[in-house]
Amino acid sequence: MTAITVRPGRLRDAAEEIERSTGLRVQIIGGTLMMSPTPRGKHAGTVQELRDQLIPQLPKDLRAYEVSSICMPDDEDDYATPDLVVLPKDWGRDDEWLADPHDVVFALEVISSSERARDIATKTDWYATAGVTALLATDPRDGTWTLYTHPRDGSYQGILHGKYGEPVPLPSPLPAELDTSDLPLYAPRG
Repeated sequence: MTAITVRPGRLRDAAEEIERSTGLRVQIIGGTLMMSPTPRGKHAGTVQELRDQLIPQLPKDLRAYEVSSICMPDDEDDYATPDLVVLPKDWGRDDEWLADPHDVVFALEVISSSERARDIATKTDWYATAGVTALLATDPRDGTWTLYTHPRDGSYQGILHGKYGEPVPLPSPLPAELDTSDLPLYAPRG
């Protein structure tokens, strides 16, 4: 993931142009443009595995969406695009491209092989500040996961760590848990 700080203005216009011209996925987290390649391989496989578990167990009024962005309340130039997000079913019929974070029941971030700890912490804080109810961060680099819940005052009050093979207990109205035993690991970097 690459981060670029740009002068304030219409950052969203710059982000949209970068996406159009490069194909990179762009987010604006705290005024910083963050770019990453479109998920592929084991990253995409992790998203697909967890999505496949969620879909048949979601309540009828919720759906899992990929490539849907969440806005920071009161700042149209600040948004995140998680790998997977659970929103009300009606989101699929909405003309808006930025979801209200208070409508987000669950967001999934799969850590990329090149992501730095500072970038991960910044994104986690962003989700908490926006008020996203539950965030699951999976890390195929070392086979760990962290579930963040109960956002308040810019940080998550509930933080639960686990390893691949241990189930992730999810808050209601989501399914009781996600199985992590089949999640892929990235090859060791050498």
